[in-house]
Amino acid sequence: MVQTFTETATISLELPHSIALVVTGEQFEALALANPDLRLERTAKGELIVNPPTGGESGNRNLSISGQLDRWCELNENLGKGFDSSTGFILPNGARRSPDASWVNQTRWDALTATERKGFVPLCPDFVVELRSASDSLPTLQEKMREYRENGARLGWLIDPQNRRVEIYRQQTEVEILADPVELSGEDVLPGFVLNLRRVWS
Repeated sequence: MVQTFTETATISLELPHSIALVVTGEQFEALALANPDLRLERTAKGELIVNPPTGGESGNRNLSISGQLDRWCELNENLGKGFDSSTGFILPNGARRSPDASWVNQTRWDALTATERKGFVPLCPDFVVELRSASDSLPTLQEKMREYRENGARLGWLIDPQNRRVEIYRQQTEVEILADPVELSGEDVLPGFVLNLRRVWS
């Protein structure tokens, strides 16, 4: 008797950090579609990055950041579109990234086709936020922030609750480091937006 199987079993594979799994852009999109509960990213070199789910503290902090950005977006909906951490962007250098929060100017959003808006967005956001969790390497996040800036982000915040500090990334300027700030300004990129850091530091 020949036995056939209509389903294939799924197994988990643990990859040490020293081993890089390289995927094409098409393979990455297939993996992301097949694993909607995972936060996947792809470097410009094609290396796959699997970001583990955040813990309770990071999740609560990220909710505060995204919520405040969303409220500003509702009041300024003609200026652009805001996005949460589940949104994937294809940067000009080919990397696939998912910032913890981000925003795109309305003119740039309007220039996208309907198909481009539905899939991984083929541009770098104008504004990005990365929130450091307990398991995140600070140098890795700093490298990611530089990548955003090099690919066109006009303003970026690297928020580090462990050290109660924020690194601000802008075009063609040195990184500004703020120690224990109580709020952050969206400057001319997000006019009038002020992020209250009270819940982020608590």
